[in-house]
Amino acid sequence: MEYCEHFQKQSFRNRARILTGNGTITLSIPVINGNKEFPITEARIDYRTSWQRDHWRTIVSAYNSSPYFLYYQDALRPFYEQTFTLLTEFNEELLKTLCRLMQIPCQWTKTTAYARELEPDLRTLIHPKRQQEADYPFRLKDPYPQVFSDRFGFTPNLSILDLLFNEGPNALSYLKHHCPC
Repeated sequence: MEYCEHFQKQSFRNRARILTGNGTITLSIPVINGNKEFPITEARIDYRTSWQRDHWRTIVSAYNSSPYFLYYQDALRPFYEQTFTLLTEFNEELLKTLCRLMQIPCQWTKTTAYARELEPDLRTLIHPKRQQEADYPFRLKDPYPQVFSDRFGFTPNLSILDLLFNEGPNALSYLKHHCPC
């Protein structure tokens, strides 16, 4: 995991897109002084707003009728109830939980220095603003059933929560089959 970069606002480090009955929305975790440049390991979560309650209510509203929400909600609810001081703590624990739920063996090491040049450099490959580019490599176009597809059709590039709640144990197979990586 990249622990030596600077916090990047408007990136997926603190946000996720989900599909609700009103369309696609972005859930964003507020970060203290998020408009300044500082190391990602110093990104402190801001609890001055009720973002956890709001996020969980939105997730429940969006996915309560999905086929697998009932099976995964207990593993994910704690992220919207307990307090994490740092964004990196939240993200690391959430990533571990998602890997476990999807039965993906996960091992990683934390970086100890920032490498200016990597080959290939995948750190900026997945970014909300890049999703609109024609050559975006992670545009998952192959539909899977979604809760609100009757209203909006298939909506690609949502949070992994969308795939997990709608496909359940088949989520990993979908990714292996449809992901260009």
